[in-house]
Formats: sequence, C-alpha cells, structure tokens
Amino acid sequence: MINAEFWRGRRVFITGHTGFKGSWLCELLLTFGAKIAGYALAPNTAPNLWDLCGLDAKMESHIGDIRDIDKLQNAFDATKPEIVFHLAAQPLVLDSYQRPRYTYETNVMGTVNILECIRNADCVKSFVNITTDKVYLDRENGEDYREGDYLNGCDPYSNSKSCSEMVTSSYVNSFCHAKHIAVSTARSGNVIGGGDFAANRIIPDCAKAAAAKKLINIRNPVSARPYQFVLDTLTAYLLIAEKQYSDLSLAGAYNIGPDSAANNGELAAIFCNAWGDGAAWEHARAEQPYEARLLSLNCGKIKTALGWRPRYGIAEAVRLSAQWYRAFYDSVDTNAVSDAIAVMIRQIEEYTLDG
Repeated sequence: MINAEFWRGRRVFITGHTGFKGSWLCELLLTFGAKIAGYALAPNTAPNLWDLCGLDAKMESHIGDIRDIDKLQNAFDATKPEIVFHLAAQPLVLDSYQRPRYTYETNVMGTVNILECIRNADCVKSFVNITTDKVYLDRENGEDYREGDYLNGCDPYSNSKSCSEMVTSSYVNSFCHAKHIAVSTARSGNVIGGGDFAANRIIPDCAKAAAAKKLINIRNPVSARPYQFVLDTLTAYLLIAEKQYSDLSLAGAYNIGPDSAANNGELAAIFCNAWGDGAAWEHARAEQPYEARLLSLNCGKIKTALGWRPRYGIAEAVRLSAQWYRAFYDSVDTNAVSDAIAVMIRQIEEYTLDG
C-alpha cells in the first residue's frame, strides 16, 4: 500500500517521536529512507522503546514540551518539513482523571502549537493529526462509529481529543485550505505491539504479569475495543499523508481500525494462549473510573478512498506482540535486549516485504 520511493529523502517532522507509536513510526520511516526529525518529551518509562532502539543516534531529535511554543517553533524551523505527524499527547484515560488540566493543556494547546508552526511555514504540504476512536459521543448502542458522527468524548482524555479535532478543523478552514496544505485527522483504535511499557495498558500489563508468572488482572473484561497491530495503524497514517500530499481532495477525517472489535477478556485469553507457560487471567473487581463499554469503528472511508486494509486480525496482532515481549523478558537477565529489537526489525521487514 505504501510507495517507499515517495518517502525516500522526504523531510518529515514527528511530534511525540519518543513514545511507543512514535518509535515504531521512526523505525518504519528510516526503513523507507526518510529524513526525519522529532520533538517530544524524554521517554517517561524505564525501559522504553526509544532507548532500546537507539533511535537518538539514527535521527534528529529535539527534547521539549509540546506546550512550549517557542522551543517547538525552533525545532520545526530547523527541520523545514514537508510532512508532519502530530502524535504528542497525554494518551491515557486513567491519567486524564488524575491530571485533567495537564491533559487538556497538552492535547488541545499542543495541537494549536503545531498548527501554528505549520501556519507560519511555507514548506508543509501534508499534516496528519493522530487522535483516537474515543473522540465520538458515547452512544453505547452497538453501532459502528463513522467519521460524520458527533464528537464529544466523555472522559478528559477522550474529550481533549475531540477538542483537538475541532481545533484542527478550524485551522483548516481559516488558514490551511488557503495555503493548499492537506490536513487530516486519524482516529485510530487501540494500538498494540511490542515495546509499549505504559501503565494501565492491557498488553504491557499482560506481558509483565506473564513474565513474572503472576495471574493477569483485567479491569473490564467485557469492554470491547478495536485492537490493532501497530504496523497496520502506522501504514494507514503514512498512506493518508502520502495520498493527500498530491491530492488535496483526499484530506479529511479517517477511522482506522480492525475489521471487528474484541473484548478485553477475549484479548487476554488470546495473549495467554500465545504466551504459553500456563499464563492465565482473572477479573480485577476493584472499582474503576468510567470507560465506554463498546467502541467499534466503520473504516469504509479509508478502504474506499485510499485502498487501505488491515493485514492482521486480532489473533495475529496479539501473537506478534507476545513474540516481542517474550524476546524482551527472556533476554533481560542476559542483557541481550537487542533480541527484542531484532524481532521488531524482522516484523517491519516482513510487513513491508509482504506489502
């Protein structure tokens, strides 16, 4: 689906490049020969995928807060990018309950700041703002969400991403359209894959517990989410940026997700089977903050307009994720964490070669 030659030598700016998805995106773009620069906070977990991959030595990296417009502008001006991906965010629902103000400042004003950089530049041709499937008003009626549905996420994280969508729309109408800058928002589901060490995410929690031979605790086993392997999601981001670069009519909002959602209990069972060694899970019955029970996306638009399709179903996505974490935790005691990175590079190579 991706034209590797399009990306060769292309100047790309990524906010949030030190995160889980950002690190995978950097490795993928480096595979295609892009000239990439990133702006983000230093990784906030130890270990983290950014450091494990040694990406600081492979690309231009600026460490800073997305809320700091002056520092962001300086990094942006030094890069003069043609394409921009905005991933920087406070990405966790539970954290947003604990730090709502910080969540809004980061997710809303961070979007304003990167759009200000783009508004003041003459180099950008294509911009993709990465939001979430949680931007939609929670209907809880079992129907798939479509791009034209009402936006109003209920919790601080989801709502801040709804606001980010509205900010983006305003800048498109007020500035970007007149400058012929293609702008899209990518509303992706729950992304899974190796190298995510964030707290309160189901696959990292499963892997950590299984490696310690402990029972896996699942907060909301009946809650269903559109879980998808990281490379399926990232290729959709790249395809949007690539196609709208030369055809402004393709810019807009796109849902990105699997063909069907899976509930957390199903996901945990698939993970336990993929991990082996007697891995098992249980329902953690402590009271939890509210989260939508069902999120399911209709992805017909991106399939029809751009020809994108998810390559992996849920079983394969979980298997590939477990494969990475197994390599990582098996090698920690021997300091051979390069084994896990080798798995990551092989997964990228197999994915791009198959494509």
